Amino acid sequence: MLYNPLGRSGINVSRVCLGSMTWGVQNNQADADEQIAYALDHGVNFIDTAEMYAVPPTPDTYGKTEQIIGDWLARNKQRRDELVIATKIAGNGLSWVRNGQDITRQAVIEAVDHSLQRLQTDVIDLYQLHWPNRTSPHFAKQWPGMINFSDANTQQHIDGMLDILLGLNDCVQAGKIKHCGLSDDTPWGISQYLRLSEQYNLPRMVSIQNEFSLLHAKDWPYLIEQCIHEDVAYLPWSPLATGLLSGKYQNDARPNGSRWTLVQRNGLFRDTKQAHHAVSEYAEIAHSINLSPAQLALAWCNQVDGVSSTIIGATSMTQLKDNIAAFSITLSPTVIEQINNVFRRYPMPF
Repeated sequence: MLYNPLGRSGINVSRVCLGSMTWGVQNNQADADEQIAYALDHGVNFIDTAEMYAVPPTPDTYGKTEQIIGDWLARNKQRRDELVIATKIAGNGLSWVRNGQDITRQAVIEAVDHSLQRLQTDVIDLYQLHWPNRTSPHFAKQWPGMINFSDANTQQHIDGMLDILLGLNDCVQAGKIKHCGLSDDTPWGISQYLRLSEQYNLPRMVSIQNEFSLLHAKDWPYLIEQCIHEDVAYLPWSPLATGLLSGKYQNDARPNGSRWTLVQRNGLFRDTKQAHHAVSEYAEIAHSINLSPAQLALAWCNQVDGVSSTIIGATSMTQLKDNIAAFSITLSPTVIEQINNVFRRYPMPF
């Protein structure tokens, strides 16, 4: 396993981050225990969760994934220092989470305390803002005209960011969190947080996790260029496009218990003809070099300049083993060229 710096945190994290959002719905405690054990045995030291998980989010599943990780930590206290644990505060819009309100200084303080209790740990290594208070061009809102940025109150958003940073600073000073990061944000969001942290001597964002895959690479090049030059770790989530790039949903297939058989908060917006055509062509390339389609997609993501650690998820040990193995694969220049030819024909299929 290879490791990269987590921005300027001083922490090195594995190139593979174990995502956990299926734990509590598609996976139970025993499944999680097995996944954690396998990941640790293969050099993975990075686990990502969120207060909102399990997914799909519901009032009944809120906090369950953190509780599952906390159960493991309580039984494996001697291994706590082997793990970099990342969690996230939910943004606005979920009625059962702080009445759907914005993230604020006070919300951060309260949410951190609750996450610490569920995780059964004294400190969170990386605490992230799950999505910004403002509407951002993620979750199929990247198309021109879907968001009117001019309608936003710029100063109000900046004031809100400062308020959040003050809450994060309270938690850092109290020893409850070590480092802070973003999720589902933009170059403007990154730049404002970095500017505010420098101006007011507040915690600096060390990372950002956004959706990134062969089917959804809109962060290349501008956001990733900024991450490189500002020393902010870039952490792709959903590198398999919610399983689409594994090929398991081709020809309208819906494997029993798979994510696409569950209710989706934002709908199945990735389920387009263009996306399926792209997946078929990527699968042909994968099979020609004796890789699974998932391994091809993950190996591609791993080799993208600027990617620090890729967040993977699995509902079975077979999937987990296949996924982790992908990060020891080096794609040849010829294969990269074949992938690029497909990518240029399907640059943004959903």
